[in-house]
This record gives sequence, C-alpha cells and structure tokens, in this order.
Amino acid sequence: MLRRLAWMRDPDRPMLFNIVFWVVLLATGVIPFAAEPWPGSGAPVFALNLVLVAALWLSLPWRRVGGWRRPLPTAFMLATFALGYTGSAEVHILLTLLAIANVAFVHSVRTAAVILGCLSAAAFATMAVLDGDALRAMVQVVPVFVFALFVLGMVSAVLEARRLLARVRELTVAEERARMGAEMHDSVGHHLTLIKMNLENAERFRTRRPEAVWDEVREAKEMTVAALADARRWVRALRPLALEGRVGSAALEGLAASFDGTGLSVSFEVVGGEPSLDPDVELVLYRVLQEGLTNAVRHAEARHVDGTLVFDGRRVVLVVADDGSGRDRDSHGGFGLRSLAERARAVGGTVVSGDRPGGGFELRAELPVRAKAAT
Repeated sequence: MLRRLAWMRDPDRPMLFNIVFWVVLLATGVIPFAAEPWPGSGAPVFALNLVLVAALWLSLPWRRVGGWRRPLPTAFMLATFALGYTGSAEVHILLTLLAIANVAFVHSVRTAAVILGCLSAAAFATMAVLDGDALRAMVQVVPVFVFALFVLGMVSAVLEARRLLARVRELTVAEERARMGAEMHDSVGHHLTLIKMNLENAERFRTRRPEAVWDEVREAKEMTVAALADARRWVRALRPLALEGRVGSAALEGLAASFDGTGLSVSFEVVGGEPSLDPDVELVLYRVLQEGLTNAVRHAEARHVDGTLVFDGRRVVLVVADDGSGRDRDSHGGFGLRSLAERARAVGGTVVSGDRPGGGFELRAELPVRAKAAT
C-alpha cells in the first residue's frame, strides 16, 4: 500500500511540477475541443501528441543519467513545443517551460539556455514567415523567452542549493567519522594495552611462576577476541551514512540488510511519505538503528529485530525492538545510549530505551525533520 509509482516517489521531481503539469496538460487538451466541438482532421494528431507528452513526463529523469533515459528531456521539450503546431491554444507554453527546467536539471543550465535560444529563434522565424508580421512574432516570442530565463534562474538556484546540501552532508559524515575514529582508538587501544600487559607478565613469570604463565596467556587471548569484536563493530560503524549513494530510509534499509550473516533476522518497515531530512537528523537515525542492531548482536542474545521508521508531519520516529534478554539489571545505560541521547537533544529530539513488557529491548528515537538551530 505504501509503494507508489516510481515517478511519484522520485524525490528529485518537485511535487509542484507534477501538479502544474497535469493541470496544464488537461487545460491544453480541453480548451481546443471546447472552442471547436467538432474538431477537424488534425484532432487525432493532437491527441497523440498529448499522449506522447504524458508518457514522456512519467519517464523523465530529474538528475544526470545515462542510457536510454538521457535523451528523454530533449524529446519531452520537442513534444511540448510541437503542441503549438498540432492544435494547442498556446496553453502548452507552460509545459514547454517545465521541459526547459527539466533539461537544465538533467543536463545543465547552459545546455537548456542553448536549446531555448534555438527554439525561440525557430519560433520567431516560423511566425514571421507564416504571418508576415515580424513585430507580432517578436511580441509573442519575447515574453516566453523572458519567462524561460526566469525558470532557468530558479533551476540554477535549486541546483546550487542541492550542491550545498550535499556538501553539508559530506562534512557531517566526515565529522562523525573523525569522532568515531578517536573513540575507536581509545576502545581498541585499551584492549591492546591489556594484551601487552598480559604478555609482559607471561614473559616475567616463565621462570619464576610457570603456572601463572598460562593464566596470562588465556587472559591475553580473551582480550584479543574482545579487541577483534570491537574492531569489527567500529569498522561497521565507520561505513558512510549514504550507503552506495543512498540517504534517508534507503540508507537505514541498507544498514539493516548489512547485518545479514550475523545470525540476526532483521525486518525494516517505512510508514508514511518521506520528506527530505536534515543531514544531522539522518545521522542520528542511522546511529540509533546501528546501536539497536549492534546491541542485539553483542549483548541481548536476540534472534530477531524489528525496525520501524514512521514519518509523521514534521517529526520522524524510529523504533528498534529485539526479542532478546533485555537490559542488564545492573546496567544504567551504556556510553553508546548516553551519547545517542545527547545527539538527539542537540537536534531537538529524544532517544529513550528500556525493556519491553513482553520481553526484549526497545530503542525509540523521536526527532524533528529539521534540526533545531544551534544556540
């Protein structure tokens, strides 16, 4: 039920563009027939043109792509432009403006500007020749050209905002990786220090207390196992937030899938329409799921974990619940959970944890879609 058509789920396609497109396409098709109840022989061609425009719209990419989808923006622009010759009452011009914006998103603003200039020159020449009135042709073409330049300016601003947002996300992840690298140094370094001490003791005891040597070796072996487990956990944690270029719920689904092979069965569900998340909020959600899964593997002796991500207006809730043994009664919350709570407070949210009534352990994060401004 939550699965939508691909073109509706495309986060790069502005939702307002969808609304404008279908309203204008409907008006483009209705107005000529309303003005002429019994259309002439050109009606089938006009109808086919409308169908082609609608079909291309559903397949349009909104980022740089390769393969068979790459020429679709140009084809869509030409199809909208052709509506003026197959029967449109000039309402289709708004569709052409959308097409220009799409070309700028997929190719570049410069490419869209060149195509716009060529189309404007072709339209001016055609009108001037057919009507024999160059001034009237200029009056009709120039306003559309100016509006198209305005659209290109807006697209340029959106592309720059996307670039800055991607940079912010990269810096956020880099900062997190640096912090976790320092924590990894302290954690693994502690185990290695203990191993070194055990081995030094074994070396000292080999002649004076031979019976104690094997105790020191055994402890060093146990510390080695603990250090390896810790190193594996940190390596998993240091994976980038955007798994294979994914962010948001896709990154969380990728993280959940990465625990396959650990003996843990993980299910992950997304509820509600997903908005664009603040990079800091994305990072907290990622770490909450990571902490819940890691805790289930290392401490809870769990066999199954349920992860649920709920988008509810301006807030997002992530619940990670396992069927393990629950929290250690002598534990008052580990460093990892305290760190998560502090991160959640920093973005204006909360992280709470505790035993489930039916058994097991639950970690719940409730965060705003947009992180609060730092004070």
